[in-house]
Amino acid sequence: MLAAMTDRDGRLAIGELAARSGLAPSALRYYEEMGLIHSERTTGNQRRYPRTALRRVAFVRAAQVVGLSLEEARAALDRLPVDRAPGAAEWNAVARTWQRRIDARIGELERLRERLTGCIGCGCLSLRKCGLYNPGDVAGSQGPGARYLEGDPLPEA
Repeated sequence: MLAAMTDRDGRLAIGELAARSGLAPSALRYYEEMGLIHSERTTGNQRRYPRTALRRVAFVRAAQVVGLSLEEARAALDRLPVDRAPGAAEWNAVARTWQRRIDARIGELERLRERLTGCIGCGCLSLRKCGLYNPGDVAGSQGPGARYLEGDPLPEA
């Protein structure tokens, strides 16, 4: 059945790309909307994906596994060829970028672990003292997000 979903030029129908990549067709359409993968339309207005789309989808999924956003995956894919498999030098350039991002993410997670361990370990669970909570939105003046978890200094008790 899958063979029937490949056209004469070896391009994949969305159903075959979904089956082979493990993603739902709706996710593939979203990836296409974001510019992560590309398709051509048949005269019947059906999407046909080049075989290289399988590699690009695998690349995006690998990026997500290591904690990169779809935007970061797209930025990396923008540096790679669309119509052929990347060469070793092209992959290495992307890998270096990922290594820096992964190292930064590891640092973020280690800082989070330290803060969680400190809070859980102290046993106080006091909203007045705990760096994981923000009574009265004191940190709100420092900007959006979880300010203390993002590294802002805790107020003096």
